[in-house]
Amino acid sequence: MEEQIGAVRRFNRVVTQRVGALEDAYLSRERSLGLSRLLWEIGPDGSEIRVLRARLGLDSGYVSRQLRLLESQGLVTTDPGDRDGRVRTAKLTAAGLAERELLDHASDELAESMLAPLTVAQRERLVRAMADVEHLVTASLVRIEITDPRSPDARYCLRSYFTELGDRFDAGFDPARSISASDDEMTLPSGLLLVAALQGSPVGCGALKLHAGTGVAEIKRMWVSPTVRGLGLGRRLLDSLAQEASSRGTHTLRLETNKALVEARRLYETAGFAEVAAFNDESYAHHWFERDLRQD
Repeated sequence: MEEQIGAVRRFNRVVTQRVGALEDAYLSRERSLGLSRLLWEIGPDGSEIRVLRARLGLDSGYVSRQLRLLESQGLVTTDPGDRDGRVRTAKLTAAGLAERELLDHASDELAESMLAPLTVAQRERLVRAMADVEHLVTASLVRIEITDPRSPDARYCLRSYFTELGDRFDAGFDPARSISASDDEMTLPSGLLLVAALQGSPVGCGALKLHAGTGVAEIKRMWVSPTVRGLGLGRRLLDSLAQEASSRGTHTLRLETNKALVEARRLYETAGFAEVAAFNDESYAHHWFERDLRQD
């Protein structure tokens, strides 16, 4: 790990220098990279300030100070939202829109200056490597936390899960016909719900139903947003659920799945689950799996 940390730091130093992140006047526009990025992220249609904070991973005090700077330069206005006065929205002025266009052009020129000295083969190699880095860094930004199943983020994930099952199962999906995973059953000490978030937006979930005194727990409500599939989030959720279960005295994890969810079955098989005989009467299940946590 120490060698890997050193490699990451070297990469960061090279990139920050090459893109001009150390300069006070980023892209020769007389403002820092952070201020320019905030201006760009507001976008032509404006953005709620809380969304900007989450997307950029910035605290509210810093964002407020930066927005005041942009307002003083006549580039941005901040106003109460149209539907909820408590929700503030940042919008670009005409001058702000023009400045954003200039930033776009300057960013294109910077990208071109990075590619131009390279051969065609080197350019292709660099772009492929950048895509890999973007993919992996995005994966590292996902945060997984125990969340109240009644929260808005949890509700969004559960609705999305039900909708996807309804679309993919041959006969649709009705939660009332399935083995339950109620709010109480997904709340400690009876169970828990993990929600994964990327830049403030929920992108996945997975639940545990804990059966006290039995050493057995069930995994329910496993869902990953199509927008982040391929980042390894399903495996991370499974591993996190296994850790939570093990820390609470569980030795056997169980789950069931439908024949339509081919990729889910592949994930379970590669995550240490073995297919077993049916252990419940779930009407939507065709495959049942177990994982012995004592072998981890």
